[in-house]
Amino acid sequence: MTLSLYQTLVPPSLLALTNLSVILQKGAAFAAARSIDPAVLVNARLAPDMFPLSKQVQIATDVVKGGAARLAGIEIPSFPDTETTFPELEARVQKCIAFLKTITEAQLNGAETRAISLKAGGNELKFTGLPYVQHFVVPNLYFHVTIAYAILRHNGVDVGKMDFLGAIQ
Repeated sequence: MTLSLYQTLVPPSLLALTNLSVILQKGAAFAAARSIDPAVLVNARLAPDMFPLSKQVQIATDVVKGGAARLAGIEIPSFPDTETTFPELEARVQKCIAFLKTITEAQLNGAETRAISLKAGGNELKFTGLPYVQHFVVPNLYFHVTIAYAILRHNGVDVGKMDFLGAIQ
């Protein structure tokens, strides 16, 4: 059996974003149940030099929608980074999920060798399709979802490993 680029990128990304949605919902419920200003959690970070929860969600969605669009050869949807509340972050995640669901296996067929160039941190990065997914998109998605999880867990939100992993099949 051969694993396609679509199978490597889209289903795992949908699962990670769905799980991120659950984690964000638990964060919002935690804040409401304890009369905590939700902005405290949305702006929380693990260390002073790390991005807050809101930026972690923005980057997680940006990397996966950008990756899927570049590989499909279509325009990357623009999501302005203006989210400051749990409902806004949740809406962003849902927009990204909806976009990923429009990507078809046929659009990614042959993209394993597609030249990909992007700017990140002031540097131009060059990849071909498969290493782009394996070494950039998926690791970045998991990193930022993990940090979002860790920020909320560190602040007392009752999330666990199964919230991160989601439904195991």
